Amino acid sequence: MTTKPHINVVWLKRDLRLQDNEAIANALKTEKPTLLLYVFEHFLLNDNHYSERHFNFIKESIRDINKQLKDHNSKVLTVTSDIQTAFNLIQEFYKIDAIYSHVETGILATYNRDKEFKRYCRNNFIIWNESKNNGVERGLTNRENWLENWEVYMSQSLETFNPNPEQLLDLNAISTLESVLTTTDLSTPESTKFQKGGSAIAWKYAQSFFESRYKDYMFNISKPEASRTSCSRLSPYIAWGNISIRQVYQEAQKIKDTAKDKRHIGGFISRLRWQAHFIQKFEMEHTMENESVNKGYHKLKKSISLQYQQAWQEGKTGFPLVDASMRCLIETGYVNFRMRAMLVSFFTHLLWQPWQNASEHLSQQFLDFEPGIHFPQLQMQAGETGINNLRIYNPTLNGLKHDPNAEFIKKWVPELARLDIPFIHEPYLMTELEQGLYNFKLGTDYPLPIINIKENRKRASEILWNMKKDPEVVKESFRILRRHTLQDRSKLLKND
Repeated sequence: MTTKPHINVVWLKRDLRLQDNEAIANALKTEKPTLLLYVFEHFLLNDNHYSERHFNFIKESIRDINKQLKDHNSKVLTVTSDIQTAFNLIQEFYKIDAIYSHVETGILATYNRDKEFKRYCRNNFIIWNESKNNGVERGLTNRENWLENWEVYMSQSLETFNPNPEQLLDLNAISTLESVLTTTDLSTPESTKFQKGGSAIAWKYAQSFFESRYKDYMFNISKPEASRTSCSRLSPYIAWGNISIRQVYQEAQKIKDTAKDKRHIGGFISRLRWQAHFIQKFEMEHTMENESVNKGYHKLKKSISLQYQQAWQEGKTGFPLVDASMRCLIETGYVNFRMRAMLVSFFTHLLWQPWQNASEHLSQQFLDFEPGIHFPQLQMQAGETGINNLRIYNPTLNGLKHDPNAEFIKKWVPELARLDIPFIHEPYLMTELEQGLYNFKLGTDYPLPIINIKENRKRASEILWNMKKDPEVVKESFRILRRHTLQDRSKLLKND
């Protein structure tokens, strides 16, 4: 009987990079032959939170890794399969001693998959080593010392990718495995308006941000058009792990030391802390994927309007900034934080629809879909945490303030571009005479508003403010604060 060669396997998930990848570094430190593996799992390919833009970004990221691996005569084994099936077929050729990956704070389906996979490893006498991901910790019951620990982690030395000669499984060995597995075609559309995946492109964005773009960061952060340039645009690269938070944090700290106006780079660093804070919150309370974290809001009932939801999803609500933001998001995968918050607020407060019904549509559109950000933010903007201020965004006022010349609206709602600016922001104010002068017909060229903002805002405000006084909401608010609030919340807000 032939003895099978012993290997390690690095199971890549949302850590699609070679540098500062603890799973890869830990596997290589054993000096055993190592296989890098990515599996497009059937259940995720069919999950309604994901869409083709995500899978294309992953493929681009893997192609970028494979370019770097050419010098090592290796590549990422990329297959479409169930995870256990993939490992069973690999085990026909090798004895897997250990699997290395990061702790994934993903949707409930991935958490359940990981629990099943842990049993699989035990049954097959495989050690599964999971590394901390971006400073987020599993198993916490409260936030005592969490921020201090996160900052210590962020200051640690970066892991370097430095395999020994021939330590990575070579192309011939990988080709043999590919002969029994279903390999994944890594080709993607060449011409799209989405950011392309990969560490090389991630660092181009990072370098241009830290060299010059950050200087207008705080000035433009809420402006839907200007923010597309002055924000870092690193979010998809962080979400899919093309670049680690620690790499970004340390680079930002270097810039902060020499920056003349530290406010902008400090504001960026504070948002790195907030990013980790929300993912940690979701890690500690994953039920918020499907239900309000504050159980007092489970009694809140909203009538479903498929007509409202469809108009919102298609960017045809009759409110220009809402429609521009949704159309931009659909076509490019990105809008800034304020526009995201406004989209959720409009859906949950003004259309009075359950946040759960917005979740999958938004996650499919966000190129940077990150479960640990997505679900806590949905609930916060929907006003169902009991601990956050209630914000009901007025899309007209936001347009006038943050897009005063209607540049963003004209770009994404071109049917309004020929109107004068006041009418671009509020086309529903046009009289029949004015519509005739512009050769423009409300309800034909652009939808009439689907709701009355004033009435709907009043309804949402009254109901939600009254609910904050509900005994169960209050009780749950204290529980949430005890579990998730930092000892010194001001540290999250500091601009270094």
